[in-house]
Amino acid sequence: MKRTWYAYPYVVWLLIFIVVPLLLIVYYAFTEITDEGVRFTLNNIIRLRDPIYLRVFLRSVWLALISTIACLLIGYPVALILASKEYRKKRILALFFVIPMWINFLVRTYAWMTLLEKNSAINVILNFLKLPPLNILYTDQAVVLGMVYNFLPFMVLPIYSVLVKLDKSIIEAAEDLGANYFIILRKIIIPLSLPGVMSGITMVFMPAITTFVISRLLGGGHYTLIGNLIEQQFIFTGDWNFGSALSFVLMIIILLSMLIMRKYDKDYEGGGAIW
Repeated sequence: MKRTWYAYPYVVWLLIFIVVPLLLIVYYAFTEITDEGVRFTLNNIIRLRDPIYLRVFLRSVWLALISTIACLLIGYPVALILASKEYRKKRILALFFVIPMWINFLVRTYAWMTLLEKNSAINVILNFLKLPPLNILYTDQAVVLGMVYNFLPFMVLPIYSVLVKLDKSIIEAAEDLGANYFIILRKIIIPLSLPGVMSGITMVFMPAITTFVISRLLGGGHYTLIGNLIEQQFIFTGDWNFGSALSFVLMIIILLSMLIMRKYDKDYEGGGAIW
């Protein structure tokens, strides 16, 4: 602890690339340029009340919520399998979730465009089987599918990290008392794994609500989400103040999510969820 100077490079990095950009976002969000110069204003935040922007916000929240629920429904059973000692091939299954993360995010999204197009291998197989073709490219379904595929590992890994650390003696005690697997799952495993679930929800929901690449490629530009709107304000429109206001609102949502996650971590620490 005496050699705190080891942390100085990280502190400098933190200040330059995290603290300063966040302060700039707050500055631009609450200022505007007039003929008299720069002045404080709340107009950038008030503009979010416009029905156009509210629809974009609600659509982003809705699609992110669907993607998060889908990731939870798929990821929790997978995390249970990975944490199970009985499943011998769990390392191979874990690789299936880790290997895609080694590939560039943009490449993975382009791959789904190839798989979902009209002349894709999927539609060729469906046509061979005399089944109707899959035409979901440039729809909400394609956007949700892309989100689930790209963000599923962020749900599986936090839940797995909690499940693998569970005190097995509690489960053995429940079995000795006659509890079957479903009772153990409902009364012990799920409550004790809630910190991991909350971490997974946060790690999936936030990138899902702010993504702009997936909605642009798989949505074909027909579905504007908050991430696309922020990108437009900074790159195309040049309205940094309103773009910063949008980013500031997302920062507040992130902070609230972190507070909720911290609350669950405290409430369920040490097996308090059971008793």
